[in-house]
Amino acid sequence: MLSARRRVTAAAATAVVTTLLLASCGDSDSGSSDGKTLRLWHYEGPDSAMAIAWNAAIKEFEKTHPGVEVKFEEKGFEQIQKTAPMVLNSDDAPDLMEYNKGNATAGHLSRQGLLTDLSAEVTKRGWDKKLSAGVRTTSRYDAKGVMGSGKWFGIPNYAEYTMVFYNKDLFAKYGIAEPRTFDELTAAMDTFVDKGVTPLANAGAEYMAQQYLYQLALSKADRAWVDSYQLFEGEPDFHDAAWTYGAKTFADWVDKGYISEKSTSTKAEDAGLSFMQGKSPILLSGSWWYGRFAAENKFDWGTFLWPESDMTLGSGGNLWVVPKGSENKELAYDFIDITMSEKIQNLLGNKGGVPVAADPAAITDPRAKSLIANFNALSERDGLAFYPDWPVAGFYDVLVSETQKLMTGSAKPDAYLDAVEAAYDKGAADR
Repeated sequence: MLSARRRVTAAAATAVVTTLLLASCGDSDSGSSDGKTLRLWHYEGPDSAMAIAWNAAIKEFEKTHPGVEVKFEEKGFEQIQKTAPMVLNSDDAPDLMEYNKGNATAGHLSRQGLLTDLSAEVTKRGWDKKLSAGVRTTSRYDAKGVMGSGKWFGIPNYAEYTMVFYNKDLFAKYGIAEPRTFDELTAAMDTFVDKGVTPLANAGAEYMAQQYLYQLALSKADRAWVDSYQLFEGEPDFHDAAWTYGAKTFADWVDKGYISEKSTSTKAEDAGLSFMQGKSPILLSGSWWYGRFAAENKFDWGTFLWPESDMTLGSGGNLWVVPKGSENKELAYDFIDITMSEKIQNLLGNKGGVPVAADPAAITDPRAKSLIANFNALSERDGLAFYPDWPVAGFYDVLVSETQKLMTGSAKPDAYLDAVEAAYDKGAADR
C-alpha cells in the first residue's frame, strides 16, 4: 500500500516521478527480444509467501527453458506505483510485472493502452477456470478501466483478505476470551483500555485507518452496496446508514481509546511491529502479514473474521501484468503459467499465502489450513468487498488525509463523508 504523501506543486511532483524513473532506468538493462531473457519486476518482501513461491517458479522456469535467464529486479511498491505510466511508455518496460489491482491502478493503465490484453492466453491456458468469480473481478477491465468486465489485463495467482489478528497470550493475561460476536469484541477492547492497554494497532499515515472505517461500514452493507461504490453500478450515498455508521463508530473508537490518536502519523510497518512485539493485542489487516507473523511472532496468536459482517476487505491478489512494450511476451505467459501450477500453488499455501489453485490435501500447515478455509468461506458467500481506495485515481491520498482529520478531531464524521464524496464524484466524472 502507498504511504501518505504531502501535497506538492505540479512541478515538484514531476521532479519526484522523473527522479524515480531515472533511478529505475539506471539500474537495469533495456529490454531484449532475443528470447533469452525474461525481465521480471515484483515488490514482495523476500520472506513473504509470494516471494518464496515465485523464487521457486523462477528455478522451475529456468529448468524448463534451457538457455533463458530470468532477470529479477526488486522494486518498491511505491516506486512502481508512481512511475509505472512513464516506465511502461519507455524502452525500460519489463517483460512481466507485479502491479496493484483496481480501477485506479491496473484499470488506469489498461485504459491508457499500456497493458497487453491477455484474454486469448487466459482461454488457451485455462487460467480462467482456476479463478473464482470474486478473484476474477480484478483481472478484467472495460474500456473505461472499470474492473469486473471486459478484457483480461492481469492474472492473480494468489488471493488476499483482511482478518482480525489477536495475541492469545495478552488475551489470557487479562482474562479475556476470544470474541465470537461484535459485542464481545468491543467488550474485550473496553477491558484492555481499563487495564491501560490500547487494543488496536493502527496506521493513520497509510492504509490501516481507512480500512478500519471501511470494515465498520461493510458490517452494515451488502453486495449491491459494494458494487455501487466499487463498480459504479448505481449511485453511492456517502451519508447512508453504512457510511455514517463507519465514520461515527471509527471516531467514537478514537474517543474511547480503542485507537490511539498518536497513531495518526504511524505507518503500516510500525503497526505490524507493535503487534509482533506484543504491544498491541489486536490488529485488523490482511493475509499479506500472515507468513511474517508465523515466522516472527514469539507468542501464541490466532485469527478470526470480522464478527457479524458478511463482507470484508479482500480480492484476488496483485496482478501479473504484461506491459504492452514487453519484448518477450511468450516467456512472460510461460512464467505466469508456472506460478499457476499446482506445485507452486501448494508451496505458496504452505508458506502462509492464499493460493487460488492449490490441492487442499497438500496444505499441511494447521494455520495455513485455517487461513485458506476462512478465505473459502468468504468466497462462498461472495464476501470480498475490495478496498476503499480503489474506485477512482488519487482516492488513496484523500482517504488517508481525511481519516487523519477524523482521528485528530479536526473533522467531524459528516465533514469527513462530505470530503470523501466530493473526491469520489470528481474522480468518477474524470474516468
